[in-house]
Amino acid sequence: MRQVAIVGVGQTKYVTKRKDVSVPELAWEASSQALKSSGISIDEIDAIVFGSAPDAFEGVNSPDLWCATAVGAFKKPYLRINTGGTTGGTAALAGFSHIASGMFDTVLVVAVQRVGESPDAQRILNTIWDPVYEKDLALNIITTGAFVAVRQMELFGITEEQLAKISVKNHKNAMKNPYAHLQFEVTLEDVLTSRVLCWPLKLLDVCPRSDGACAVIMASEKKARKIKSKPAWILGVGSITDTYGLGDRWVDPTFDFGDVAVHYRSAKKAYRMAGINNPRKEIDVAEVYAPFTNLELSSYEGLGFCDRGKGGEFVDQGIADITGDLPVNPSGGVQTAALSR
Repeated sequence: MRQVAIVGVGQTKYVTKRKDVSVPELAWEASSQALKSSGISIDEIDAIVFGSAPDAFEGVNSPDLWCATAVGAFKKPYLRINTGGTTGGTAALAGFSHIASGMFDTVLVVAVQRVGESPDAQRILNTIWDPVYEKDLALNIITTGAFVAVRQMELFGITEEQLAKISVKNHKNAMKNPYAHLQFEVTLEDVLTSRVLCWPLKLLDVCPRSDGACAVIMASEKKARKIKSKPAWILGVGSITDTYGLGDRWVDPTFDFGDVAVHYRSAKKAYRMAGINNPRKEIDVAEVYAPFTNLELSSYEGLGFCDRGKGGEFVDQGIADITGDLPVNPSGGVQTAALSR
């Protein structure tokens, strides 16, 4: 397997709705910024990976086809990735694999989402559930996140105040990020008294619906050293898929539903590949995908930053704060739409 590095990045400002551009234009913004950052032209890109979640968000079927020329895919290998909320990360993993396998030397990975095109994003997300057994229950993403939060409270004694502290941290961090969607500070009281969406998750515990795009350019070791004097090397990756049915996640005796087992499993793979034995000591900063505050808390445990069930203490000690020993989501994270999916 070949070494892979990131040699260019680009992203748009995240907002509720970009009325001034089409979806292809939004994808082009991020892609062109990444090319400018790398100092290379689209002619030097061997392949493109395009990430986009439900088609209905963009208001057009197969948005990858609509955006193909905008991201420079004409006469190049072109792959569409859609894994829901993890689409951005999975697209990056596909780009990494393209190069690590030896198939290509330079790959552009671009992910775009335009939730503002749909009048009610939650109605679209509700359609992911089993049409026979689950659809009529009106389950949604927030509901399932709340299920996990309640279980975390039962198992580990997690409190609403601890979840609120994560929200306060992320909103404060986003104030320093010009790309963040939500750029305002909140207090503990603001979070705790915000509207309940599905207990214990409240409005300020969850991410907004946003329009935006992000792109990265990856290159093989030989190519990367020609492009950048100090490329950002990808040392380890890990990917795990859990069961579709929520109830089936109880069958593994090693973990509980409140553990979010995929964190533990995927982190273990990435750490083994990178040669990391003590993540709490060897990692300086972390950016995690967490649309809800309780999922960021579960990532502290799953990524090995603290012991199982100690995520609440990790919060109370301020370790994840931007001034703490191991800052988590200094960008503001997904909760403030400071990261592309």
